[in-house]
Amino acid sequence: MANYHLQTPFSEDVIRQLKVGDIVQFNGTLFGLRDLTQIYMFDQRHDPPVSLQDMPCIHTAPSLRKVGNRWEPVCVGTTTSVRMDRFSPQLIEKYGVRVIIGKSGLYKRSLEAMKRYGAVYMSIVGGAAALETQQIEEVEAVYWEHLHPEALYQFRVKEFGPLTVSMDSHGNHKYFDVIAEAKKRLPEIYEKLGIINTA
Repeated sequence: MANYHLQTPFSEDVIRQLKVGDIVQFNGTLFGLRDLTQIYMFDQRHDPPVSLQDMPCIHTAPSLRKVGNRWEPVCVGTTTSVRMDRFSPQLIEKYGVRVIIGKSGLYKRSLEAMKRYGAVYMSIVGGAAALETQQIEEVEAVYWEHLHPEALYQFRVKEFGPLTVSMDSHGNHKYFDVIAEAKKRLPEIYEKLGIINTA
């Protein structure tokens, strides 16, 4: 396990150095998106009005308030990623996203895209919204404002994290490892509980 302090944009070489279990904090640009954002992008075929190439994206639907022409963060938390898995391979392949941040991980097709194009999935502990919000220095832009709170958000962040690399570009997947380990322990657990396993 290694600790990294990075700056956006991320090069492919830097991302391919990361391995499952590594801890990352970074400065620079972070894009926020959610289900409706990606439905608008992929199902309704609207290309983002800003480049996502080599950038990180976080699964979020932030609470923001508009003061004049500026947006201010109220609470920017991380949401569950797995339901957005169908969009992630395209996000990586078509738009060049290097890092996806969220909770719960993604599935095999997303992992294959990470291996092929050089991307990773990073997770943050649940309930860390207050910390994440403090690490946002500015809401630089809100694109597709009519979709708010599921628009496309451009944040400037400082020391964002700590994040754990949970899926890497080498085919490692922390969540799959946890599931495999749990399945290995099931017979022992069944025996202790006096349950007959018929699976």
